[in-house]
Amino acid sequence: MLEFAKERVHARSEAYDYSKAEAGPYVLPAGRELTPSMGSRVSLHSGLPLTFMNGEPAPVSPTPKRNMQLVLKRIMDIAISAITLLMLAPALLLIALAIRLTSGGPALFRQRREGIDGKPIEIFKFRSMYMDRCDISGVAQTTSDDPRITPIGRFLRRTSLDELPQLLNILKGDMSLIGPRPHAFGMLAGGTTYQELVPYYRARQTMKPGLSGWAQANGLRGPTDNGARARARIDHDLAYIENFSLLLDIKIILRTLRQEFLGGSGL
Repeated sequence: MLEFAKERVHARSEAYDYSKAEAGPYVLPAGRELTPSMGSRVSLHSGLPLTFMNGEPAPVSPTPKRNMQLVLKRIMDIAISAITLLMLAPALLLIALAIRLTSGGPALFRQRREGIDGKPIEIFKFRSMYMDRCDISGVAQTTSDDPRITPIGRFLRRTSLDELPQLLNILKGDMSLIGPRPHAFGMLAGGTTYQELVPYYRARQTMKPGLSGWAQANGLRGPTDNGARARARIDHDLAYIENFSLLLDIKIILRTLRQEFLGGSGL
């Protein structure tokens, strides 16, 4: 119902020969080497490399450094989400009150989404649609001038304030500040399901879903009716997973604050 639908596509994805690719942070499982004979190629997605082997994203091996980065990522998630919730508590209460006074019904909207390893999680959002027009499944995406959206809901979506309750999901541990966005089950892309459009779709579920991600920070958000753009979004998610670091998370956070909160389209 409240799937991201704000699109300013300017992300770049380009493929190039493996022989010309620079070494990236990808680490293969012990005893294996990445060679052109394995059918390997590397593509760039808004500057981040993504490695494929025989048409599938190369698996990312757990390393002590990566595991430590994940621990620090969780600490950062808890600290930032808790502090932000405390700081914004008065504003959040005012938003909730405004929603209830202008359209009736609960201020929060709950929906099942895909979590890590594809397990269902329940995410929270400020309700931006009229109660009798909500799509609990999340399959029916919003459009420009969508009549289901309330006046205050349009403002919340334009400023991304409707996403703030997901800080509770981050605090619970179901989500992270940064990661692939949590999709609705059965989400359509390019006229078909995401799993049919992108055979390696489930590879994006190896990390917790995020409040924002590399795709969103590079303008890849909004309706997924265009197959090429929908596929580029998945490839950006996988490029983030391969190149994950705490510094990359901080970069995405700063870019998100600049682009989403100051320049949201409200779609």
